[in-house]
Amino acid sequence: MFRTIDDLPAEQRLLVRLDLNSPVEDGEVQDNRRFSRHARTVRELAEADHRVVCLAHQGRPGRDTFVSLSQHAEVLSEHVGREVEFVADTHGEEAQAAIEELEPGEILLLENVRMCEDELPEKDPETHATSEFVEALAPRFDAYVNDAYSAAHRKHASLVGFPLVLPAYAGRVMESEYEANTAIATREFTGPVTMVVGGTKATDVIGVMDALDDRVDRFCLGGVAGELFLRAAGHDVGYDLDDGDLYDDQWADNRETIQRVLAEKGDQITLAVDLAYAADDGERAEVPVDEIDEKTEEFLDVGAETVDRYGELIRESDAVFVKGALGVFEDERFADGTVGVLEAIAETDCFSVVGGGDTSRAIELYGLDEDDFSHVSIAGGAYIRALTGEPLPAVELLQSARNRE
Repeated sequence: MFRTIDDLPAEQRLLVRLDLNSPVEDGEVQDNRRFSRHARTVRELAEADHRVVCLAHQGRPGRDTFVSLSQHAEVLSEHVGREVEFVADTHGEEAQAAIEELEPGEILLLENVRMCEDELPEKDPETHATSEFVEALAPRFDAYVNDAYSAAHRKHASLVGFPLVLPAYAGRVMESEYEANTAIATREFTGPVTMVVGGTKATDVIGVMDALDDRVDRFCLGGVAGELFLRAAGHDVGYDLDDGDLYDDQWADNRETIQRVLAEKGDQITLAVDLAYAADDGERAEVPVDEIDEKTEEFLDVGAETVDRYGELIRESDAVFVKGALGVFEDERFADGTVGVLEAIAETDCFSVVGGGDTSRAIELYGLDEDDFSHVSIAGGAYIRALTGEPLPAVELLQSARNRE
């Protein structure tokens, strides 16, 4: 395990890595769950009279979402309940002067760390630790706190460089995400363990199913991956119409693996028995999978009978993990699968983790209570890695940092 902020000495000058990466609409940064989650760590550190300097990223160079963090400071201030100052510099003289001027309990957010050329290249930690960026900032601090679990699968300078040169600790988000997302491999459950897998990336789904077949009793499939598995089972679905590129490429890349997984784990896999599409009048319509002779419509959700079947499996489970949406839930007409599964979990006294990028947004979008779930993850790629047992470099460095001192 790693040290957490409970282990910090008093009144430290702290460099705190957050993940505030958010949607940007018309140049305006959108408030989301990441701000409220990270605010807990920042608030707790400030209230303990630490000097708190935050690093975070937004977007990637060349994309519309690649913007300054000046707005992020304002949003974070609202969640923390005290002012978060901002400086438009990552590690130069302006940033270093602002760091030195901080008083106990004050909070500073530095500029978008991806505006620093040392940040983005995927390099080994030892190389990052000797970069100009790390060498300029590290001497200004007593310790490093990583709260950015959702970026923990990256080998970027702000994530893997500082833990080699500073005492390193986990923030509250890092701590809670790690505990929940590794529970499927580390906890013992007395009843059935069910995993609901969907989304648009078949490779992710296959990786999860391959890695967890000895820990999960049944998989409930939906989304693009679910349709590809139906194709492997002999149904005339799971291919693109017209000029689409969602299904055929993934089928070509994963066909043999999907067929193997279905053959080897068929008794663990529950596929959709009906699918939903937009009828000519624009309303939701459903068709039993066994009645599909030829795919003529884009299927956008699982049907009502499938939702009921998945709900029954969930309600008799001791643990349920969700990775990916079962349909295009952003459109209310095709939210029944995703929301129906979430409602069944909320009504069940089971251990539950909801993750997989946008899936957790459905909880807020459709007025569900986050407290009805054991954990709602804000991680995407890191969540997949945790489920499949792949290493998370930033987590490994927190663990090794404890052993070094």
